[in-house]
Amino acid sequence: MTAQLWAVLIAAFLASAVEFVEAFTIVLVVGVTINWRSALTGTAAAVVVLAAIVAIFGTAIVRYVPLDDLRIVVGFLLVLFGLKWLKKSVLRYAGLAALHDEEAIYEARIAAMRAHDKVMPTYIDAFGVATAFKSVLLEGLEVAFIVITFGLQANASQHTSNGTQPNGILVAALGALAAGILVIIAGAIARAPLERVPENTLKYIVGILLTTFGTFWGGEGLGIEWWHEDLFLLVLAALYFIFTRLLVLWLRGYAPANPPVVSSLKRDASARQEALQ
Repeated sequence: MTAQLWAVLIAAFLASAVEFVEAFTIVLVVGVTINWRSALTGTAAAVVVLAAIVAIFGTAIVRYVPLDDLRIVVGFLLVLFGLKWLKKSVLRYAGLAALHDEEAIYEARIAAMRAHDKVMPTYIDAFGVATAFKSVLLEGLEVAFIVITFGLQANASQHTSNGTQPNGILVAALGALAAGILVIIAGAIARAPLERVPENTLKYIVGILLTTFGTFWGGEGLGIEWWHEDLFLLVLAALYFIFTRLLVLWLRGYAPANPPVVSSLKRDASARQEALQ
């Protein structure tokens, strides 16, 4: 393999790794905060749709799929979802809404289900499926663009230099595949620690992530060239974190002297009712 094809392999690996990390981040937090059935259902649906698009359009995908329009739509929806979760988290941290005792609620639900010989229900959450689907589809399209673009450029360059026609798309695809496998392995390792994070904290983090990715993708669709490209995601996340923390400090001045809490009686009643459904 020539030096240029090695360069294509490495470039496709690095560029695809960034896209896979962004997609897997959303899938991971959906799986941890909602459930893994919803996250994997959305992911599988996106993979099927993406495979169909690539199979139908092939290399023409880079010309006929309006990626910028898709970025605007997905970015707008993610911002809406992210702000919804941030609102709840900010109100809870400010003392204006009740904090949930997740561990006690979980134990109460298990006890109620065991008392009625029931198992923990599994369900497909529409919000979780949609969030995972949109993120994986968008990032998958970008990976497809990377593979096809790098591959075609390598083919054209090699053909003009020595008259041969190497499969540059295959080389770029191998780089993207290696990046995907690496990200999945890293995500599987990170899954267990994330599942021990309290729900309130995790939803706050997810709200920041969804809003950050939504702002970034929507801005790209509108033609904004972010400073240092994908690295600006860290800047956006930091800005949203600082803003929400300042908002929490400001709202605490309006919180009641005795912050609302979820009473054990109400908690146990809710757990028993949900267990019987």
